[in-house]
Amino acid sequence: MNRRLKYGCMLWICLMGIFVSCGTMKRSAASASRATQKEEKDPLTPEQRRKYDYFFLEALRMKEKGDLDAAFDLYNHCLDIYPQGAATLFEISRFCMFLNQPERGEEALKQAVAADSQNFWYKQTLAAYYQGKGNYQEAITVYEDMATQFPSRLEPLMALIDLYNRTKDYKQVVAALDRLEALDGKSEQISMEKFRMYLAMNNDTQAFTEIESLAKEYPYDMRYLTMLGDVYLNNGKEEEAYQTYRQVLNTEPGYAPALLSLASYYEKKGQDSLYQAQLDTILLNENVDGDTKINVMRQLILRSEQGDKDSTKIAGLFTSVLKEKQENANMAMLAAQYLLTKRMDKEAVPVLHQVLDIDPENTPARLQLLQFAIREENLDEVVRICAPALEYTPDVLEFYYYMGLAYHQQGQTDNALEVFRKGVNQVTESSNKDIASDFYAILGDLYHIKKMDVEAYAAYDSALVYKEDNIGALNNYAYYLSLERKNLDKAEEMSYRTVKAEPTNGTYLDTYAWILFEKGKYVEAKIYIDQAMQNGGEESAVVVEHCGDIYYMNGEREKAVEYWKQADKLSQEPPKEGSEERTEKELKLLKKKISQKKYFAE
Repeated sequence: MNRRLKYGCMLWICLMGIFVSCGTMKRSAASASRATQKEEKDPLTPEQRRKYDYFFLEALRMKEKGDLDAAFDLYNHCLDIYPQGAATLFEISRFCMFLNQPERGEEALKQAVAADSQNFWYKQTLAAYYQGKGNYQEAITVYEDMATQFPSRLEPLMALIDLYNRTKDYKQVVAALDRLEALDGKSEQISMEKFRMYLAMNNDTQAFTEIESLAKEYPYDMRYLTMLGDVYLNNGKEEEAYQTYRQVLNTEPGYAPALLSLASYYEKKGQDSLYQAQLDTILLNENVDGDTKINVMRQLILRSEQGDKDSTKIAGLFTSVLKEKQENANMAMLAAQYLLTKRMDKEAVPVLHQVLDIDPENTPARLQLLQFAIREENLDEVVRICAPALEYTPDVLEFYYYMGLAYHQQGQTDNALEVFRKGVNQVTESSNKDIASDFYAILGDLYHIKKMDVEAYAAYDSALVYKEDNIGALNNYAYYLSLERKNLDKAEEMSYRTVKAEPTNGTYLDTYAWILFEKGKYVEAKIYIDQAMQNGGEESAVVVEHCGDIYYMNGEREKAVEYWKQADKLSQEPPKEGSEERTEKELKLLKKKISQKKYFAE
């Protein structure tokens, strides 16, 4: 009979990953199996054993090598020698399972278990197979057998707990938990699970006894005693809960979870004044440390989110707490984070300022206030928020950036220049390259406004060192070079990169058209100036005037005059945001073009 199986290359690759990963474990299992069999009585003759071991080890080698076809043949040859070889049957079952032959795989796996009943891994694999099929009763039978056979192993018991839960056999869940507890010791998780099972069986007495025994097991751990009180409270035993909380607080007066649970007791009893007084005892008491108060507020927030989600109640508590003297900014920061999460931005602003009053170096709080100021376009507030940061957190570049921009937009060029100069001095190798590049780019713009062209070009060069595709820097650098009619080849190269990156940007198209104009490429310039006009350029006096100049040099003089007149009209309107005011010299030159219907460079 020819047992050789043929598979495609991809199937071999998939199988290789599965079998190689479990090879070491299964080899040791197989070795243990053979050792056990030899100790009892080897059913094979010495010659048969030698052949069987040789072919089995060779099959393992082929499998790890990736030659799975050969491995499969060798495993089958092992079965020809010894049909009850457990390790071989196990490997054959793995092949069959993967080849979607579950009946053959299951049969081979059951034979492996029968052949080597002492092998933990074979049985676990069989039980997991049954569980995966949804055959819970078969899986339970195997795991129960394993729990008896391997009493020191946790895995069978953990699996039984899950399976009995799935089949809603709560009594057996408790029995399995008892065995697990005997093996691994009493724990909160086990006791709480048993408590839940007893409640499901309507055995309240045993349920409470379980938690009581947990508290007795750890008498010096107030967490378990408090948990017992909570269990009482949540299950209608309010007086027992109260007495338990008092017991905890008599032992450890400042224990925060018990203080909070006692407040919950008062709340549940409808004793609002006592509830509020209890919270005040925790949150407004100078003798309660800050960490305890923080933990209490966090638990209150958690309970609120799991309950009524009343954010106004939590916000009111924060307001009361923050009126007291604060030992650090932690409580105020927690309050700010909560308010921001609840989109209560207006209420968060004074809290964020309180954070900075306590801790001026708190960058997250300052950045959040800065975000609010930017969103409201409040430039004065941007400056007020950023100014102290330059002293307290001088390495945070964002504050220089936005403060300098605010000054720039307010027309305070000197102040803006001073801030950006300080900012670039904070740039290091670890600084964000994009931010560093923008710093130098804006610094270049400011230097140009101050007519410090040498410094401006040096700043632009630095911007491009940090980010060679900084489009804004490339555009401005190229445009200012064109205005001076110098390095026009370099300007054209830089400007072309901006147009390629953003082909519908009217400003970049205008820059490129103007550079081509200065280089005498009038026909090409007209193509790009037309595109600039179609992409918002018709609203800019500078772009429209450029359009007139380019049309003039292309022989369309009447059209050029129309554009010059349109530019003159736009120049009389208030400048739009982001555009520079035109100088008196530029306006006179424009009127000269209109009156004489002729282009003048200067």
